[in-house]
Formats: sequence, structure tokens, C-alpha cells
Amino acid sequence: MHVNRTEKVFIIASIILVVVFAIAIAVSSIAYGIQVPQPEMQVDPNLVATPGIYPGFGDPVDERVRELSPGNYEAYLLAQTWVFQPNEVRVPAGSKVTLYVTSKDVQHGFLLENTNINVMVIPGQISTLSATFDKPGTYNFICHEYCGVGHQTMFGRLIVE
Repeated sequence: MHVNRTEKVFIIASIILVVVFAIAIAVSSIAYGIQVPQPEMQVDPNLVATPGIYPGFGDPVDERVRELSPGNYEAYLLAQTWVFQPNEVRVPAGSKVTLYVTSKDVQHGFLLENTNINVMVIPGQISTLSATFDKPGTYNFICHEYCGVGHQTMFGRLIVE
């Protein structure tokens, strides 16, 4: 079968582009610590905030951030219409924080500014992401998925002290 010279050039260029894109994704995921959010587990969105059923999410809001060991924290964030609970997380500088995020009503988004943490928050699914915070400061988190008329008020902050 005869393939025109111009077509061969475009076929080869397309293959090279796909290979370059694949290499760029691999390098950036290794070099910059990009991670795909993994569902930790499935939950019943109607019962997720009930005490004693799902550890972390049913606890009082002020007890949803825990120190597991020195410099190692976990935080359980529950998204529901127009609010994150808790909406403020405090950790010391140099801490590794594992975030467990779920929703009890509709689909939300979770973006932690100035980090590579960005995940869709789906009812009934707990997503897990981790990051180490070396620099003190305030990292705002916002809902980036429209969730209703009060969507613009859905935000919080992670404070590194």
C-alpha cells in the first residue's frame, strides 16, 4: 500500500508527539510528586457523619485533625452544601498531612491552593491525598465544582504554624 510522503510525515510527527506527552507526564509525576487521588473506601453518604459508624467523620468537628506521630497528621474533611467541616486545619511547619475528604450530599471539588492537591469530592467515596508543608503560611482550600446557590461561600484554610 502506498502512503504519500506528506502523510508519512504527519503520522510520524503524531507518534512523536504522543511519546513526548507520555514522557512529560511520567517525569512531572515523579519530579513534582503528582499523585492521582485514590478512593480510600466507599461509605453511605447518609450515615457518614453519624458518630461511631465511620471513624473520623462522625467525630466532633474540633477532633477531626489528629496527630498520629510527631510531624504526621491526618484530617477528616466533610463537604456538604456550602461548607467544609472543619473549615480550619492547623498543623506545625514540616508536617505531613493526609487528607480524607468526602461529601454527604452533592458532588463538590477540593482545591488546596499553592499545592498539587485537587480532587473531586463524590458522595459515598472517601478520597485520600497527602502533602508535606515545610513553609509556614495559610493555604486556602476551595470548592471548585458548582454545588448550588451558596457555592461561592464554600472555603476553608489549612494554617501551617
